[in-house]
Amino acid sequence: MVILRDMTPRFRRITIPLLVGPVVIAFALLPACSQTPSSTPAQNAAAQHAENQAQAAQKLKLYQAMLAEHNDELAAPIGQEIVGQFPGTPAAAEVRKTLSDVEARAKAKAEHDRLANLWLYQTANVEGLQHTASIYSSEPSGAERVQLVLRRHVKWGQSVYLFGSGHGFVCKGECAVPMRFDGKREIWKAYLPKTGEPAMFIENDRKFIAALEKARVIEMDVTTRDHGRETLRFEVGGYDPAKFLPLPKQ
Repeated sequence: MVILRDMTPRFRRITIPLLVGPVVIAFALLPACSQTPSSTPAQNAAAQHAENQAQAAQKLKLYQAMLAEHNDELAAPIGQEIVGQFPGTPAAAEVRKTLSDVEARAKAKAEHDRLANLWLYQTANVEGLQHTASIYSSEPSGAERVQLVLRRHVKWGQSVYLFGSGHGFVCKGECAVPMRFDGKREIWKAYLPKTGEPAMFIENDRKFIAALEKARVIEMDVTTRDHGRETLRFEVGGYDPAKFLPLPKQ
């Protein structure tokens, strides 16, 4: 009988890597990190104050640049931002000296532009050269609005008329139309065109245009075939006579 020896080693050698070095270094760094001084509340407040001062001063330069360009519409919101976000800064104190006037001018300019944009000026060839200046009623509005038209035509001369989208106006022969120019009541004569368009012409066009140039709001009490009696309101304050071109001299 052959007896085989047990070749399995009784003990196995286990290798453990040395991690002592990095651990020691990490622990050595901890005291150094814990000794870093932190900012005090007073220091944080001072830093924030300095930053606010710098931002406000930068925006002040932009505000002053807009004023130099007479651009109150852009200057006003910049000034409001400075006063609102940086109230205790020298920049805010400087802005407060002019902001109320700038806001008033910006508001007036916005209203002027709004009224001016209500008008449409056109030149066309409609059986001859024609210049028109027109504006839609603010009341009624939408699909029921009515157009006030100033017209100069090489054949038909100058005229003023109302033009609606429906079946026109009720006016027998020469009719009286009550109007109010900025609240001042007047009676104007009008008539319907013989060609049947949904329009009504206002007599004495020259006098009407002269009165329109001085008015802000014109109201007219009319009777329409679709809605009966109603008041038309036109915000005419943005009318520009220079854009309603004259006819060429013959």
